Amino acid sequence: MSVKVKRIAVFVSGHGTNMVNIVHYFDSTEVEVAVVVSDNAQCGAISKANELGIESHVFTKREIKEETNVVTFLQNKQIDFIVLAGFLGQIGSPLIAAYPERIVNIHPALLPKYGGKGMYGDYVHEAVLAAKERRSGITIHLVDEAYDHGTIICQTQCAVLPTDTPESLAQRIHRLEYLYYPLVIKDLLGRIDE
Repeated sequence: MSVKVKRIAVFVSGHGTNMVNIVHYFDSTEVEVAVVVSDNAQCGAISKANELGIESHVFTKREIKEETNVVTFLQNKQIDFIVLAGFLGQIGSPLIAAYPERIVNIHPALLPKYGGKGMYGDYVHEAVLAAKERRSGITIHLVDEAYDHGTIICQTQCAVLPTDTPESLAQRIHRLEYLYYPLVIKDLLGRIDE
């Protein structure tokens, strides 16, 4: 009896390093990154997807938030699960209704602190350093209609050093993202058929 391949869509807005890490992690498994979706035609993740031989598609921010054509597109691609990896747009009710508890996001801080609209990348790390926090980390959570909100699945911490810059802190945060995000995705995918 063959195992059904689980097909995921990765939503991106930026460089695509997390997306590439996820693709490599699931290479030669029963999980396929079937499509990369973006709200930014110029983002580096689109060219990385093309280099990896993965189909990519660009929708407007409004389409992703409000339209059902994105849902139809994903359903036609037989997508089982959606992974946000550096996606800066907002997911709206059509997608959430079509993929209940099957959309996951990663945030480069310990939510609920340093989340919300405009809190991404170095903006997060700058805020953490300005507040003189001693710990930062990552939060992996299910997605609902609010930015950086939804059931928290995993949080992992790292120290914030007195000598840190946004760039040095980001490097440690990225290491946590690359290690933990694929593991959590794998676990969530394993629960789909339970």
